[in-house]
Amino acid sequence: MIFSKYQNSIFTAASFTAASFTAASGRRWWQILLAPIRSIGIFTCAFAVAIALSSILLINVPPALATLTDDRYDGTIFALYGGNGSLVPPKSTIADALQREKPVLLIFYTDDSSDCKQYATVVSQLQQFYGRAASFIPLTIDSFPNTPSPDPKEPSHYYEGFVPQTVILDRSGKVVFNAKGQVPFERVDDAFRKVFDLLPRDESVPLKRRAVNELNTELSK
Repeated sequence: MIFSKYQNSIFTAASFTAASFTAASGRRWWQILLAPIRSIGIFTCAFAVAIALSSILLINVPPALATLTDDRYDGTIFALYGGNGSLVPPKSTIADALQREKPVLLIFYTDDSSDCKQYATVVSQLQQFYGRAASFIPLTIDSFPNTPSPDPKEPSHYYEGFVPQTVILDRSGKVVFNAKGQVPFERVDDAFRKVFDLLPRDESVPLKRRAVNELNTELSK
């Protein structure tokens, strides 16, 4: 049978490959196939495979588009939108605050709610004025039980299935304010003024933002 030059080349290559496997002196075929990988380096090959897999997995991943006005999660709302990452996690509990006879502000929220995102600025503003005189306890409801706790020292005792929800307890633990939704700063401020026995807003000088580690002058009287 007469072969062309191209066919002769293929036949020669195949014969060489077969001879290589036959003359491997006991070496298994997979050892011969892995020889180039060994020369390159196992870690180099593993790294290349990892890069390839990552590229495949990320092809259809949509970019993060969460904003202040949508219900997508994009991080802790008090740090992102309230400019106050110190609010979470809470530094006190209801029991601790009442033991020290401090009023409590409970904020029930989720990080993927547009209403909660927008309300975060109000909570941060309230903390600037009352953060030293009252215990601020913002709590995400994600880990709450399905039914409210019967214990008034447990936050879920006051949760009513809506976010955001704002609750103020006075020094004795009595609920003196309970509102749902984006409550205006002035309404919560009025409730705090009653708790601290401050003058009404129309009879008082405007509250000024306190410096760091400094109580508001009215609250320190």
